[in-house]
Amino acid sequence: MMSKPAVVFGGPSDEHDISILTGLQVARAVEDIEAIYWSKAGDWFAVPPDLEASEFVDGVPRKARELTFVAAPGQGFVLKRKPLEISAVLIACHGGPGEDGTLQGLLDLVGLRYTGPGQAASALGMDKLAFGSAMASAGLPTLPRAMVASGEENAPGFGGPFIVKPRFGGSSIGIEVAEDWGTVLALKNASRYFDQGAVVEPFLNGSRDLQVAVRTYPQWELSAVEAPARSAEGIYSYDQKYLAWGGEVSAGRELPATMGPAVAGQVSGMSRRVTEVADLRGIARIDYLEKDGELYVNEVNTIPGSMAVYLWIAPPIDRGQLFRDMLAEAQATATRVFSTAGSDGTALRSAGSIASKLG
Repeated sequence: MMSKPAVVFGGPSDEHDISILTGLQVARAVEDIEAIYWSKAGDWFAVPPDLEASEFVDGVPRKARELTFVAAPGQGFVLKRKPLEISAVLIACHGGPGEDGTLQGLLDLVGLRYTGPGQAASALGMDKLAFGSAMASAGLPTLPRAMVASGEENAPGFGGPFIVKPRFGGSSIGIEVAEDWGTVLALKNASRYFDQGAVVEPFLNGSRDLQVAVRTYPQWELSAVEAPARSAEGIYSYDQKYLAWGGEVSAGRELPATMGPAVAGQVSGMSRRVTEVADLRGIARIDYLEKDGELYVNEVNTIPGSMAVYLWIAPPIDRGQLFRDMLAEAQATATRVFSTAGSDGTALRSAGSIASKLG
């Protein structure tokens, strides 16, 4: 049987529904592709690529065929004891284990090629604290960012108002504005989005958001820059990004964004540097804050909604071509190799008994 590409979407994530929308776009735009649905419960299903979003509203669609995932070389997605012949996986999972390196590591174990960054780079992109630190250590301008730890004595070295964010996650889910540290602590204790930790940074009054996509194949390329509209609270919220616009993109944006040549030059130069430092691959969206001509790296979204197709307007690139290029890049990328160098039995031969080590 000839191998063919697959798209994986869904997953146990707060962004499950948006992932379905992205995955179904890929399934329609790329011919002869396996569509693999990852349910909220973590189960795998092969589904027809021509399904509509409404067929997932109540969970697993009726036409789904259950798959198992066997984490052994040469295995992977298995249908009735036979592994699917997959040339590369286009990962269309947003947030959670589909974007944070968990799925990427699983695919590494079986030797399946996939789109987007590798396991370590995916984990870095999802960790707002680590990502901010990596950008700052590379000399890129960032706002100060700190972990939220309980107690007034743990207030950061900068004053309010603050932006409070889940440490892990994307798409503005759970982000709040707080005027003082007491409010930050109250939010940390009250919101389920902060169960895995929260970070805080200064709220930059008078700033605006700038967003740009990059792709790394067939060569490094920068999309048009967008200046999205903010909510009344002064943030670009998840509801604005997706829920009011069918999972595609919000209205009220400025695309392309109005900016002078100096800011445009900063966006281009900094985006190339972020791509290198964060080891980005495929299509990613980089988010900046801009105030009075000063640009700050804010976050990276390594698997943006719809692969940020709406940003590729100059020149326009067909979404099918974007997806096919991502798969071509994945197919040309070597699979991860695990090393057992040094495990030659020497330590085992000289270890003695386990009982002696417990004594």
